[in-house]
Amino acid sequence: MPSDPCKPLQRQGYQFFSRTTTAALKPCMWCKRALAGGEMCYKHQFYGIDSHRCVQMTPTLLCNQRCLFCWRSFEHGPEEMEECPPEVIFAGIHKFQKKALAGYNAVLDNTVTEKRWREALDPRHVAISLSGEPTLYSQLPQLIDLFNSNGYTTFLVSNGTSPDMLRRCNPFQMYVSLDAPDEQTYLAVCRPSGDYWEQIQESLSILSSRRSAIRITLVKGLNDITPERYAAILQDSGAQFVEVKGYMYLGYSRNRLARENMPEHAYVRSFSEKIGAACDYRFRDENELSRVICLERVR
Repeated sequence: MPSDPCKPLQRQGYQFFSRTTTAALKPCMWCKRALAGGEMCYKHQFYGIDSHRCVQMTPTLLCNQRCLFCWRSFEHGPEEMEECPPEVIFAGIHKFQKKALAGYNAVLDNTVTEKRWREALDPRHVAISLSGEPTLYSQLPQLIDLFNSNGYTTFLVSNGTSPDMLRRCNPFQMYVSLDAPDEQTYLAVCRPSGDYWEQIQESLSILSSRRSAIRITLVKGLNDITPERYAAILQDSGAQFVEVKGYMYLGYSRNRLARENMPEHAYVRSFSEKIGAACDYRFRDENELSRVICLERVR
């Protein structure tokens, strides 16, 4: 293991690609649920991604924000000793995904089918979104290119603090977070290590040139204000999709926020409608279970 602080993460199911780095993967709840014959993630509904064939991973656990709503642990964020080479990460995808899903093949039945199990062992999609901020990994463009050249589709999820790095990356779809309508709210909710508000605006401005989505995590009582300001920022971005998703009272975020900060789906939809009324984005789809609304730009 990279270091003792990683041990709690290992107990949570993190599979580390090497003993000296924090690059890791961990199947998400939706991957396991889909493998067992249940519902797939809303990304399947919105974008056609098969959850049981999706690898959730990160090339680094480092992050330059401490967002109040993040379900991940800040306490178990070990220092990066060295970067994991892209080739090592790529070579470990099948091995560690299979290890993380071990046990499902022992209960093959009408729920966990042989077909779906075999498909899960041959993942075709990589979501670079597990934990940490991936643009802090200096070899991110090379890693994405390696996945792309081997037939994977990639989702890159970023907080937008490194626009120069994002320009060099070519994922199938790029996500950038917009979790505040103004700088003051951003500093209070996302608690960055520096003031990256202008960098985030720059990152949003490059999204019109690629398949992209902006993620707004809506926290009731904190950043659910001035929808027209969100709309103005979105209008300038040119992103194809916008996801307005309600904060979920899960994981370590429960140490920072209250259950009352978790908005109901109807509240998320109402706020999304106010955003859409002030810009060129219109309702496309919704998933009530995940409390998320997908807006699409009207070209």
